Amino acid sequence: MPLLVYSAADYLGQFQRLLPRGRIWHRGASRVQDAVLATLMPTWARLHLRLNDLIAQIFPCSTTELLTEWEATLGLPDPCIGPLDSLQARVAAVCAKFAARGGQSKTYYIEVAHALGFEIEIEEYATFVAGSATGGLLSGLDWAYAWRIIVAETMVRAFSAGISNAGEPLREWGNRTLECVMEALKPAHTILVFTYLSGGASTWDAGQSRWDFGLSNWDQFNA
Repeated sequence: MPLLVYSAADYLGQFQRLLPRGRIWHRGASRVQDAVLATLMPTWARLHLRLNDLIAQIFPCSTTELLTEWEATLGLPDPCIGPLDSLQARVAAVCAKFAARGGQSKTYYIEVAHALGFEIEIEEYATFVAGSATGGLLSGLDWAYAWRIIVAETMVRAFSAGISNAGEPLREWGNRTLECVMEALKPAHTILVFTYLSGGASTWDAGQSRWDFGLSNWDQFNA
């Protein structure tokens, strides 16, 4: 339904209808009294337009003037991602967080990672018990609450002479934004493990290390 818009003339006519009855209370546009009243009416017409604007502003996906209030309500900027550099991105973040319903399925976390620009796979660990398949991982009860995110993109950063500083690791990998978001969204009682693939298995054990449930650093890089 379209919003109603009233002009200054519309407000003048309505105001004159509310005046008392009598010879001195003129209803028209030709006398001094009418001209005096007419000077007040643009204010009411302008306020009416602003009220119409407010209808769009109260919704998070179309707001600009109330964007700061919506960000404060929804806990934005996100502590994992930080401040965004454009109005459009800020509105999109407000709209996305307002509409988010959460979830605990693999599909939900994969979609969250995709929205951040990452393609991931998710694996769940199973506790090794009597009757488990031969060759299975010797995982204890704590691993029943662990799950793993496997990131396909190469995110290895090597120490570089002249660029890196003393004390920095010779190699490091990972993405703080992805890990921060996933840690914030995971079920509180679970343990989340991240694995970053570099495109191939290590020749040390053909990518099948059992020393640490397949998470050995030997598997992170090509030999």
